[in-house]
Amino acid sequence: MEDFINWLAGQLWGNGLVILALGAGLIFTVATRFVQIRYFKEMIKLLFEGKSSEEGISSFQAFCLALSGRVGVGNIAGVATAIAFGGPGAVFWMWIMALLGGASAFIESTMAQVYKVKVGKEYRGGTPYFIEKGLGLKWFAVIMAVVVTISYGLLTPGVQANNIAAGMENAFGINKMVTGIFLVILLGAIIFGGVKRIASVSQTVVPFMAVGYVIVTFIILAANFDKVPEMFSLIFTSAFGVNQTFGGIIGAAIAWGVRRAIFSNVAGAGEATYSSAAAEVTHPAKQGLVQAFSVYIDTIVVCTATALMILVTGMYNVTPEGKEPIVQSIENVEAGPAYTQMAVETVMSGFGPGFVAIAILFFAFTTLMAYYYIAETTLVYLSGKRDVPWLKTILKIVLLIMTYVGSVFSASTMWALGDIGFGSMAWLSLIAILLLIKPALKVLKDYDIQKKAGKDPVFNPINAGIKGADFWEEHYNEMEKKSSIDSKSII
Repeated sequence: MEDFINWLAGQLWGNGLVILALGAGLIFTVATRFVQIRYFKEMIKLLFEGKSSEEGISSFQAFCLALSGRVGVGNIAGVATAIAFGGPGAVFWMWIMALLGGASAFIESTMAQVYKVKVGKEYRGGTPYFIEKGLGLKWFAVIMAVVVTISYGLLTPGVQANNIAAGMENAFGINKMVTGIFLVILLGAIIFGGVKRIASVSQTVVPFMAVGYVIVTFIILAANFDKVPEMFSLIFTSAFGVNQTFGGIIGAAIAWGVRRAIFSNVAGAGEATYSSAAAEVTHPAKQGLVQAFSVYIDTIVVCTATALMILVTGMYNVTPEGKEPIVQSIENVEAGPAYTQMAVETVMSGFGPGFVAIAILFFAFTTLMAYYYIAETTLVYLSGKRDVPWLKTILKIVLLIMTYVGSVFSASTMWALGDIGFGSMAWLSLIAILLLIKPALKVLKDYDIQKKAGKDPVFNPINAGIKGADFWEEHYNEMEKKSSIDSKSII
């Protein structure tokens, strides 16, 4: 069974997914006229504009909830494996994937907002919702929802829990079973509190953990200041195959850089669409821009922080798959969090293992919270968009069980299961948003026109030429009625 799991994971994460992800990002970048770059200032401004309501969360809460899903063990362990199998050049291709992924993230999150619905007193939406409403393909939407529910409820939680447990055991000698029980209790207390509690915890923890991690990175870089130019030169020369040491593995650099960027920021894989749909905004493109910015934070900031600490201190090995080691700087160390721990340890003795273990705890735990919210949303979709409490309870129990199981089982099995989950979602989601590029561009055009006219964009799907956006049609009509009543009151 383990051999089959590893084989399936390898098939899903082959060169086909690399080409699809890069190609989709490039198409979206050109089609949107580099929306992820020309609206960069607007992204930061929009982060703090939207306010929460009884039905929805604020743009910043949605940003933090999405970022809690993006920023996980992929930012530490994933970066280390990219360097170990693809060399320093893999870091450059992670940056390229992040840049192109910003456009993919904009498209998918904008579509999530366009086709969101109101279930009870909460906004719901995401990839299955916009597949059904935007493409009219109910069967495709159901398959997507089933895959996402299984992936986030069953397959992927073990990756995060396993890395937390391993980090705590290595740094503090805490038994993995103890860590597993602790995670189940804490996670249970949060997810049984609903989406508002999940969003509240995310907006507090995510900025704190990201800032702390970057501060330590600057300390490591400052201590190795004379090596920084050489390090960047190594990244760029290795990325294009002109470095004497890494010239023969340019293909591995591209493949592993793209793979681990997708695993880390999941741009285009649909993960951020669920929190995006929950946001309270006046125009779908606003949340699309906010989520494009979250890709930059995940990969350009947090992943880069890990890579720079590892490379500037030389605490890494490079052994391409099926080949002899090219670099063997450290003995008997498996590619993963240990690279970062040893990098920090070179400058801050006695601090490295504990710091990285706590960073993984924060990164991975907030990811587990996001996983539950996503799985719950797709479960609501599968139940006919009705609120079914007993199904949610079963999902919570299954996810908590898998969190414990992941804490105590082997890391290789958990990673393979996680790769199957993410790989399946990425294939389906990227295909879906490629098919929805026309309505996405109409929404962006509507936003561009209103911005050029000096307006704060408000979305009217009829004016934008979008069909099936039932929520927004009703919402716009209500706003018009309210505006008319207010005008009459003034008169």
